[in-house]
Amino acid sequence: MPILMPTNIVGRVVGLFVNSDRNSDLESSARERIAASYAGFEGEDHGGLTRPSCSRVKLQYKRGTEIRNTRQISILGQEELDAVAQEMRIDRINPEWIGANLILEGVPSLTQVPPSSRLIFEGGASLVVDMENGPCRFAAEQIERHRPGKGMRFAKIADGRRGVTAWVEKTGDIALGEAVRLHIPPQRIYEPASKAPA
Repeated sequence: MPILMPTNIVGRVVGLFVNSDRNSDLESSARERIAASYAGFEGEDHGGLTRPSCSRVKLQYKRGTEIRNTRQISILGQEELDAVAQEMRIDRINPEWIGANLILEGVPSLTQVPPSSRLIFEGGASLVVDMENGPCRFAAEQIERHRPGKGMRFAKIADGRRGVTAWVEKTGDIALGEAVRLHIPPQRIYEPASKAPA
């Protein structure tokens, strides 16, 4: 019996970006088509099959521990990005300012898409959603460069709307304008965790 079920939610690719050197700058640059391999998006510095652990998993691993790279790709929803910009009282947040790789339109509340969901692209590539991507000061600092006096509000306003991270399950090219269907696993609350907090 299948455990992952297709939904009627079909989005569209409205932005593709890569950052070839995140140590020099967080900003990414636009592409019209990107090859997705098992190591992530071609040319993306966050790519690779493994990565050193970071603040996202600091309660699980000592910083710098080699772990499986489930943070190959940063995905944001255009609607959430627009809503955050509006609340920040700025005209826009360009996705490349905050190191985005993939912008989707038409997937409601993208940041709330359940972990292990699949994004299946019409061209055949498939991405697995790992987890929510928390807003950070680095993104806020980048926005501040472009909209002085406004950027440092980003982390608070974008909380719960910063998108998700993902990794490649099936390789293939992804192109601007391409349709993508959301497939989700069963939705259940793990109640023992609420009864036994750390």
